[in-house]
Amino acid sequence: MRAVIQRVTRASVTVGGEIVGKIDRPGLLALVGATHDDGPEQVATIARKIAELRILRDERSAVDAGAPVLVVSQFTLYGDARKGRRPTWSAAAPGPVAEPLVNAVVDDLRSRGLEVATGRFGADMAVDLVNDGPVTILLDA
Repeated sequence: MRAVIQRVTRASVTVGGEIVGKIDRPGLLALVGATHDDGPEQVATIARKIAELRILRDERSAVDAGAPVLVVSQFTLYGDARKGRRPTWSAAAPGPVAEPLVNAVVDDLRSRGLEVATGRFGADMAVDLVNDGPVTILLDA
């Protein structure tokens, strides 16, 4: 699994003109993607890193600060543009594989006591955020 984590002051996801997920206070936006051979071990690793990464103010983690997390599925994290001008998406897991994995990350974060909002898997989403810092970290499991 792969995630791009951004420290934000606020963030939201809109689908078809409707806000489907948002956080209204400082926290994290986590764009999360899965590849074909990901499973429970990768879910646990990514969720732990999202929850415990000390990138909030005063070197605190989301768990330390009780900060909210907005999780958005993002298959394009596995895009490969090393050749030519058109990325290939072959490393991204298909929806039936990826969706349960992203949902498992959300469940793991919630089990840690975190407030978690989400986008809508497979939808055309508009993500609005205020990146705080800016701080953006790439995580691989």
